[in-house]
Amino acid sequence: MTDLTRPETGGGAPRRGPLQRIVVAPDSFKGSASAREVAEAIADGLRRALPSVEIETVPMADGGEGTVEALVEATGGRYVDVQVTGPLGEPVQARFGLLGDGATAVIEMAAASGLPLVPPHRRDPLVTTTYGTGEMIRAALDRGARRLVIGIGGSATVDGGVGMAQALGVRFLDAEGRDIGPGGGALAHLDRIDLSGLDSRLRATEILVACDVTNPLYGPDGAAPVFGPQKGATPEMVAILDANLRHLADVIRRDLGLDVSTLPGGGAAGGLGAGLVAFCSARLRPGVELVIETVGLERRLQGADLAVTGEGALDRQTPYGKTPAGVGRLARRLGIPAVAIVGSIGEGVDRETLDACGLSGVVSIVPRPMPLEEAMHQAVPLLRQAAERLGWLLAL
Repeated sequence: MTDLTRPETGGGAPRRGPLQRIVVAPDSFKGSASAREVAEAIADGLRRALPSVEIETVPMADGGEGTVEALVEATGGRYVDVQVTGPLGEPVQARFGLLGDGATAVIEMAAASGLPLVPPHRRDPLVTTTYGTGEMIRAALDRGARRLVIGIGGSATVDGGVGMAQALGVRFLDAEGRDIGPGGGALAHLDRIDLSGLDSRLRATEILVACDVTNPLYGPDGAAPVFGPQKGATPEMVAILDANLRHLADVIRRDLGLDVSTLPGGGAAGGLGAGLVAFCSARLRPGVELVIETVGLERRLQGADLAVTGEGALDRQTPYGKTPAGVGRLARRLGIPAVAIVGSIGEGVDRETLDACGLSGVVSIVPRPMPLEEAMHQAVPLLRQAAERLGWLLAL
């Protein structure tokens, strides 16, 4: 057996013991390999150097792109393909996951309402809608889901989640009792909200929202000023959208008795965070915490001697809700050392950064200078080789 120095839980002197079990829990390498492919490549490399060590793979995510795939793979679930309304009102094909427990669905709003679904020359958050996200929620309820995990990154919208709620039966009416149109621009005409037609199944459904920003619904740090320009908003549009989201918050407060104006994360996905809370009684949670909980990572780490995590780049933003930090901190709490295998190590990453992530060390997959395109194209074999080198060191 191989010896590995590892700290006692809660600190104290290190102890030495046989290295018997490693849990590999990485995120995807965006644009190169899925979380499952990354986990399998790392496990293959470690097995080459440490053939007698038990290795368990747990694909991870932080609530953004790749969350559906990671959770479906980790729980033995299945995918569901549906046709929904895209951000511009045109049909799009979207996919969500039903997890292995049969009761939990995982949805990425970007699959129905994401920015890549809108050509650059047509990006206009005054008209784009989250209606398709609501249709995905309804489709998940139709298939028996009673717990929803919703990732809300990458939206093309700034409609406060009104489109999503309209798809679930909520009516947003103007002063003459007519339904308002789609998009953030139509919020200016909102006079009252009617929840009487809201899908009744939502009352018995737990909705958890993966949200890793703290921006409020409106104001200088709100959805429109911070995220609107990347969705095609001009300065004039930003001013309109910000005023309209403020108006939406006022109507929500008056009609629903709920104040979402200062809700941390309310401005995520163009206000969808606030909309899910107001119209669906959802709870906003850090994405990586939700994934850790859903895949049962704490249980799967029990008895492990080492955790290996990773993502495409480890930088000074990694401690703020990224997968390596979530895995590293959990491992540290359990008294297990953790190491990250990454595509690149950002400028300024130091011991303090690693400590903030709960990591004992970091290994880059790049063994020599090479163009970024080559490294991305060769990510899987490079991951395998880097993991084998890590295994050699552990074998010492």
